Amino acid sequence: MIAFIRGNVAAYGTDWIVVDNHGIGWQMAYPHPENVRLNTEISVYTYMHVTENDVSLFGFESQEEKELFLRLISVKGLGPKTAMNMLSHSGYSNVVKAIEDGNVAALKKMPGIGAKSASQIVLDLKGRLVPAAVKTHTPQATYPQEIAEALEGLKNLGYRQSELGPVANKMAETPGLTTAEYLRIGLQFMSR
Repeated sequence: MIAFIRGNVAAYGTDWIVVDNHGIGWQMAYPHPENVRLNTEISVYTYMHVTENDVSLFGFESQEEKELFLRLISVKGLGPKTAMNMLSHSGYSNVVKAIEDGNVAALKKMPGIGAKSASQIVLDLKGRLVPAAVKTHTPQATYPQEIAEALEGLKNLGYRQSELGPVANKMAETPGLTTAEYLRIGLQFMSR
């Protein structure tokens, strides 16, 4: 099993990227190709799906997103391409929220999800995602909203949750700033 690949973005399309790792180009389905830039280094968490007729590689921005994907494909009748489309179309937070709220209507709006699939997803996963979601967002919960939003912004830029603790403490040293100002502090801190 390939857990992650680190390398430079060699190419990308509407739903895939190619990561050049020491001269080997790894093409994989990827939910957020709009967030990558050519020739920049990237770390991608991966899942390899093997069937009798195909071997496919799926890539994710974070370990949390990969874990959600694995939970989604554990639902009967939900394949990896549909799960990837859900993440690509709606994003990690919206998928988790729809499942935890039992919002079948929101799930049905996602590509490839009908009423039966949406109900099955809620039945199988509701209540099982909250601990993971809470655990990954705990640092933001203890800070003012502006800091929490800035930390979420850093996470969306590709910084890992494990890197955000020291940044949050640095931001908290200067209370009363806007989200944009905290984000600037965070970027300066991370670029050291």
